[in-house]
Amino acid sequence: QGQLVESGGGLVQAGGSLRLSCWFAGSLFMSYDMGWFRQAPGKEREFVACISWSGGSTLYADSVKDRFTISRDNRKSTAYLEMNNLKPEDTAVYFCAAATVQSRAESDYDLWGQGTQVTVSS
Repeated sequence: QGQLVESGGGLVQAGGSLRLSCWFAGSLFMSYDMGWFRQAPGKEREFVACISWSGGSTLYADSVKDRFTISRDNRKSTAYLEMNNLKPEDTAVYFCAAATVQSRAESDYDLWGQGTQVTVSS
């Protein structure tokens, strides 16, 4: 299968930007659709965005649409989440995940990264 390694989290002021990266350590990256989820303190993990294996199809949560962009570079086995106009309510641990179907549902994802903290100050 493979392993997912996230990076790029940090502390940013409201209105700022961050780019998260998710590197797939393995040889089957193009077999997977990729997703990003997040979990805020005291809340359940929620869907953020996902992208098909080819990059040709993307889905977003309403709360991040028009602010976040998911992308992937299959040559580098890496998925990205570009986050702009960040808000304090975006503060969460962000997880990348891999699935064999493009889905908003956690249960469809087979591989998960360890998570990276994003903190947005007001």
